[in-house]
Amino acid sequence: MGETLNTRTSGTGGIRGTGATRGGKDGRGGLGNVLSGVAVAVGFVLFLGAFAWGAFTYRPYTVPTDSMMPTVNPGDRVIAQRIDGGQVRRGDVVVFTDHLWSDSPMVKRVVAVGGDTVKCCGAGGRLTVNGQELDETYLAHTELAPEAAAAGPVPASDTPFEVKVPEGNLFLLGDQRAASLDSRSHLQEAGQGTVPRSAVQARVDALAWPTVKMLERPATYASLPGGTSKPGPLRLQLAAVAAGAALVLLGAAYGPLVRILGRRRRREPAGAR
Repeated sequence: MGETLNTRTSGTGGIRGTGATRGGKDGRGGLGNVLSGVAVAVGFVLFLGAFAWGAFTYRPYTVPTDSMMPTVNPGDRVIAQRIDGGQVRRGDVVVFTDHLWSDSPMVKRVVAVGGDTVKCCGAGGRLTVNGQELDETYLAHTELAPEAAAAGPVPASDTPFEVKVPEGNLFLLGDQRAASLDSRSHLQEAGQGTVPRSAVQARVDALAWPTVKMLERPATYASLPGGTSKPGPLRLQLAAVAAGAALVLLGAAYGPLVRILGRRRRREPAGAR
């Protein structure tokens, strides 16, 4: 059993001091206290460091429209990684500002990059990039009347187009094609509705509210030159925040827990020890 405070008088008439408990096994000193202090310190560093890293790397946005449904719903809060336009790949959902479109940031999906020929529609009504059909599983289609559904697959766009994307530019579409004002709405302008890479401010990595989930890179773009972009460091940052919080809580709880256990042991009858 651990040492307990002895209040009996010694042979010299004095009272035995409390120094005997310091560094003992009751959780108020010794190796356990040192380790709990280290855990709290490391936890704070992880927790605060990950938050600072996240604030530097990511920015939250609220999406007000339904043009990116079902990927992003109106009112959703998204977390977007601050990136340079040169890091954008096909399939990315990006936040950008083009003053020919709007003075406010917009959220759309990159379907083609500089040098690509993007066309709608190919066989089966699908979008094609450099002649390759895209299986756009993320698309939202409105319900069709039975006679329309019997006529064939839903086209990827109700506006036909064929655009050779200038180098350094991007062709952007919404996932809900019937409700999205995107590159198709600017086909008659210079650049045929494309947007400079420099207009991109961030790439959406996750939904934060009311749904919490990571945004996956569409597999349909993986076989094209350049492939898809790599996920950002958000998962690592969240893991660091969780680990830091756990270390702080465990380290802070160590002393009180050991003291509680020590009191219970002291209350046990002598015969039960």
